[in-house]
Amino acid sequence: MLLYDSAVSGNCYKVRLLLAQLGIAFETVELDVVDRSNRAELLGDLNPAHRVPTLVLDDGRPLAESNAILWYFGDGTDYVPTDRYERAQVLQWQFFEQYQHEPTIAVVRFWIAYSGRSDDFAAELPGKLAGGYACLDAMERHLAANEFFVGGRYSVADISLYAYTHVAHEGGFDLSGYSAIRAWLDRVAVQPGHVPING
Repeated sequence: MLLYDSAVSGNCYKVRLLLAQLGIAFETVELDVVDRSNRAELLGDLNPAHRVPTLVLDDGRPLAESNAILWYFGDGTDYVPTDRYERAQVLQWQFFEQYQHEPTIAVVRFWIAYSGRSDDFAAELPGKLAGGYACLDAMERHLAANEFFVGGRYSVADISLYAYTHVAHEGGFDLSGYSAIRAWLDRVAVQPGHVPING
């Protein structure tokens, strides 16, 4: 398999992390998260949105969008529940991650740590920070009573939310007041097969 990847992307990291935990071998092609000028040439019809991660399966079929890739490999394993309600809860948290968490926490991290032009986003930053903290507040409330996001066990829901939460400090988010999140981050980091984002 071939993964079109970016080492600093949390979305790409989700895929690398699950594949590592499943013991599935893959090769990578590294793409720049800032300079996207060659995306159409490299990804072409593999991914109409020309985004990473994009995975090419052994049989040549492409698959895009990080959470879709997590479901493709996670379904039928311990990382995706079998219970119908719990499966829906996993999706609930993954939609939360893509629609609220990623557009705030991940975007601020990119602006500040990787864009090379953080001053250009100064006017938008306070709103994005507020949105990110609202996401962290929601996660904290849930994790105060739950070890993991769904069913009391580690799943692809945790992978989806771990990816950008554990590097939120790179965007200036202060997690010192989020004890339940910090304890959850520690639990995720000791799961079998865990690899760091820069690993």
